[in-house]
Amino acid sequence: MTRRPPLPIPPRTEARPPARRITMETVGRMAGVSQVTVSRALSDPSKVSPETLTRIQEAIAATGFVPNALAGALASKKSMLISALVPSITNIVYSGMLATFSAELRARGYQILLSETGFDREDEAATVEAHLSRRPDAMLLTGVHHADRTRRMLLGAGVPVVEVWDITDTPIDLCVGFSHPEAGRAMADYARARGYRRAAFITAGDERALRRGAAFAERFAQAGGEGPVPIRGDAPASLAGGRALTAALIDAGFGSEADKAVIAASSDVLAQGALIELAARGIAVPGRVAVMGFGDQEMAAALSPTLTTVRVNRDALGRAAAQALLTRIGGAAPDRQVIDVGFALVERESA
Repeated sequence: MTRRPPLPIPPRTEARPPARRITMETVGRMAGVSQVTVSRALSDPSKVSPETLTRIQEAIAATGFVPNALAGALASKKSMLISALVPSITNIVYSGMLATFSAELRARGYQILLSETGFDREDEAATVEAHLSRRPDAMLLTGVHHADRTRRMLLGAGVPVVEVWDITDTPIDLCVGFSHPEAGRAMADYARARGYRRAAFITAGDERALRRGAAFAERFAQAGGEGPVPIRGDAPASLAGGRALTAALIDAGFGSEADKAVIAASSDVLAQGALIELAARGIAVPGRVAVMGFGDQEMAAALSPTLTTVRVNRDALGRAAAQALLTRIGGAAPDRQVIDVGFALVERESA
């Protein structure tokens, strides 16, 4: 019988004492005040003297103490969290608005719990459910079209809700945005006023963009224009998508010398892709085919040719959404339940 060698005995080490957790009591002892005073200073700094508040803040900084937000929420019935759900966190259209929205709320002591939902209503519903389980004090949603269960959950939760980037006469609670059909009609009016006879509207699979496209098509035809040709990609807006959609148009005969044609895009990114494809084919813009975008992103004024587009004041939208929520959280009714921030058509070289 073969004997196994004994297992090696690990070297003896000194036991490391467990780290002591810093508590409000610790902070209070360092600051020379009671735990109750520390709690009061954290929940409402105006209830303690400036000198006491300074001592407490110095003790917190010295110890690295982090207050228990969950305990504070249970006591005050406020989480100091605002949920924000947007289709894309990388798209400047949404991130620009969120920057102002977040700044307004952080100045009032709130933090933003942010999630990306894409453009699927069921994905949004699942995200809303997850956020509501964290008991936010309010929620921002993008758009006004949601799954039925999303509306039921939010109405049942009873938290203030602001829907942004669109308007409706029947919001869940509040909405801040603009009319997408009106934006599409404004683009069509502009194109016809400048003599464009044939049009195409290229768009990604965004419900709001599709409504702009439908309104553009209807108004362009009503004004005597030929077409327009709707062409849609199902992927999010991208340069490659803009190129591919434009290539499909040109290959189908759109934009001949006699057309005096215009490509209207649902986003500046798609419009930039269209400009790249037209340049690659040697097609003059706007001499043979004009291009219009939407969003007035930073690159729109830097392209060659510069891009005619639709501008929405993202800062104003984010600020109005934050202020409406803060008013509602404070127990008052905002002056308006529906806030239309409007839009502006910016004329540049491409059309």
